[in-house]
Amino acid sequence: MQNFLGDIRYALRQFRLSPVFTLTAILTLALGIGGTTAIFSLIDSVMLRSLPVADPGSLYRIGDGNDCCVEGGPQDKWGMYAFPFYERLKQSAPEFEEIAAFQAAPAQFSVRRANVDPTARPLRGEYVTGNYFSTFGIRSFAGRLFSASDDRPAAAPVAVLSYRAWKGTYAGDPAVIGSTYLVEGHPFTIIGIAPPGFFGETLRSDPPDIWLPVQQEPLIAGTGSLLHQSISAWLRVIGRLRPGATVAGMSPRLTGILRQWLVTDAGFPAAWTPALKRDLPKQFINVVPAGAGVAEMKEDYSRSLQILLSVCSLVLLIACANIANLMLARGMARRSQTALRLAMGASRRRIVSQSLTESVLLSIAGGLTGLLVADAAGHLILALAFHSAHFLPISTAPSFLVLAFAFVLSVVTGIVFGTAPAWFATRTDPVEALRGANRSTADHAGFWRKALLVTQATLSVVLLAGAAMLTRSLSNLEHQDFGFQTAHRILVSLNSPPATYTPQRLDALYRNLQDRLTQMPGVEHAGLALYNPLTDNWGEGIVVEGHPAVPMSENSSSSLDRVSPGYFQTVGQQLLRGRGFTEADNDTTAPVAVVNQAFVKRFFPHEDPMDKHFGLDLPAYAGTFRVIGVVRDAKYTQPDKPARPMFFIPLAQHVSYKEDIMQKIEARSHFIGGALLVTRLSPGAIAPLLRKTFSEADPNLTIINVRTMQQQVDLNFDQERAVASLAGLFGIVALILAAVGLYGVTSYTVAQRTSEIGVRMALGAGRPNVVRLVLRGAFSKVALGLALGIPLAIGAGRLLSAQLYGIVNWDPVALGIAMVSLAVCAFIAAIIPAARAASIDPMKALRTE
Repeated sequence: MQNFLGDIRYALRQFRLSPVFTLTAILTLALGIGGTTAIFSLIDSVMLRSLPVADPGSLYRIGDGNDCCVEGGPQDKWGMYAFPFYERLKQSAPEFEEIAAFQAAPAQFSVRRANVDPTARPLRGEYVTGNYFSTFGIRSFAGRLFSASDDRPAAAPVAVLSYRAWKGTYAGDPAVIGSTYLVEGHPFTIIGIAPPGFFGETLRSDPPDIWLPVQQEPLIAGTGSLLHQSISAWLRVIGRLRPGATVAGMSPRLTGILRQWLVTDAGFPAAWTPALKRDLPKQFINVVPAGAGVAEMKEDYSRSLQILLSVCSLVLLIACANIANLMLARGMARRSQTALRLAMGASRRRIVSQSLTESVLLSIAGGLTGLLVADAAGHLILALAFHSAHFLPISTAPSFLVLAFAFVLSVVTGIVFGTAPAWFATRTDPVEALRGANRSTADHAGFWRKALLVTQATLSVVLLAGAAMLTRSLSNLEHQDFGFQTAHRILVSLNSPPATYTPQRLDALYRNLQDRLTQMPGVEHAGLALYNPLTDNWGEGIVVEGHPAVPMSENSSSSLDRVSPGYFQTVGQQLLRGRGFTEADNDTTAPVAVVNQAFVKRFFPHEDPMDKHFGLDLPAYAGTFRVIGVVRDAKYTQPDKPARPMFFIPLAQHVSYKEDIMQKIEARSHFIGGALLVTRLSPGAIAPLLRKTFSEADPNLTIINVRTMQQQVDLNFDQERAVASLAGLFGIVALILAAVGLYGVTSYTVAQRTSEIGVRMALGAGRPNVVRLVLRGAFSKVALGLALGIPLAIGAGRLLSAQLYGIVNWDPVALGIAMVSLAVCAFIAAIIPAARAASIDPMKALRTE
């Protein structure tokens, strides 16, 4: 113990005597350890941390499929259910003491405090069953939470606010509890406030602000209600296991119940039965642990976090190699001192112990500094990946697990970069070392210093090439041809009109609203749509008149959008054939449709689509819509994939269906969610005018946000931008560290070869010869690093292939960028000691000891 404390005191004394070395080493390690800790902290928050609920280990999710948000057919891997099937699940799983259901995707509600708020505001809301909070073991912060009696059809409408919404939106007003709030125009009583820190069952940006009992969904949704539909799956399910119970054998049993339900009770049209029976073996339910909730963000971001963790790990290795090189050079500079200690009787074990103690202390200091870097890096990552989010329930504050990770990483790092210097310290020959540094016959550490430098160059090439690939992929995504115009377009996202509005009232509202928008100052064109590009998607099965019905699958479906007259001109989507919609396409004329090129290719191959007929879902409706035009493909969803088949139908036209489910689909498709303007005004300038215009058209219309089309495009690439930006940032750090390492090794080599350089110059070698000599030695190591790094970079490209768009894994531009960047930095790092070597006075050099 005394020796250990003595080693610490000795190390601290050495650090005080070498402040530049100490500061450089700590900052270098802080970058590597801090970056790695930041990513691990996010991995801990997103993938490892449990929900802030009671006994999360006993929670299980019934179904682990990730489809969202309303499914009307087989899901294969099930994760969402219709409410009637949820009722069946409760009866079929006695192992659970409670099973709660909740809406898969929170909705935006227009909420106004009665007699207090002059206008409604958008709040994110979620329908849940009455046992939702009790299943998670959540107690209220104020008031009370839902009970079974609140979740009955005849119960008085009640709601629970999140603590964040109560504190932030309503300033923590205690009078909120018991007050009446108008949700989509319907009165609800706020009965309680959820506890701080509870964000729901799913880690996501902008979690629910308000929870409503699922039995109140028909009150809000009106004729488009999903509650009693046996086909529409929109609820996810989590249960709490009884003490002593097990989930063993539950998945096969529930899968059998599901398959029987699909055939006998789901209510699918008879025309779907053959395809449904054929797909039954693919339908299954898994029962999985749900202590961390629904792993939506884990699925979405795990790949990106793994990439960033790999990047930071490479930076950490480069930092370790850099510090090891510094320690080796320092050890060689202290060779005489070490030799003297050995000659006086110090054991090699003591020398190794002291060297390792210095390394570990440096790394711990780097780790502590790295925690500050980690906190800043964590905030930067979240700001890049979720810059449009109003609230994100992810903390960058390190948990105990993260602190333990940082400590262990620091100690291991210290051992890694301290092992070689410690080992070389024991190989010092006292007699040889005491003769003089420049009279040494061998430099045992020289090979390892060069090897570490080659390793740095190799890893830098891999990092730079990977960062260049990700950056070029992001550029390809952002600057691709989307099929619509982005310049001077303003998108308006809004809550749909109340579900109680009749078709006639909706038609009149839309005509009035479009007229008002068109007449706004500075507005050139205006259009309304079920949804605007890159904001949503609606898919339906397609049946074509005269064609055999195809089985239910992705290949038999198409995206659907309802739009106002002149919408294609407003969005800038080129009409290739036929015509677009006009005011004449209304409820008095036969239904028409405009389709895109992908729709024609899939459903009308090798034939002229003009005046052909098609319909939705059932063969009986194959003649519903007549094709009157073809528009150019445009990416309304998934901009990293080819354009989907898509058809457009007029807002003012209505179709009569016999089946209840088809009637609901038709009714719901008339409730718009967006407007689009062509204007040269900025969103900030036009937003107040828009709110006034919408309020005058109908006070129940609530604007959620106003963005430019370019901003909407950018929102779709937040994750890719965060990964590319951080990979590029760490690539630059790696490049700087490699350059510093090269500079250090080259400078040490020049100092070691001072006498040799003096002899060469005395024998007639000129300054250019000396510069070439030094540069050749430096670039030989860089060249070897390039030779090793390029194949590894190509291999890294293969691993990144799922993240790349329009880039091959052996992208020559990315490899070229990496090679040129490393070569330029290497030249800058090597030319300084080379110039210093060329300026050596031969006579002084020959007298150097």
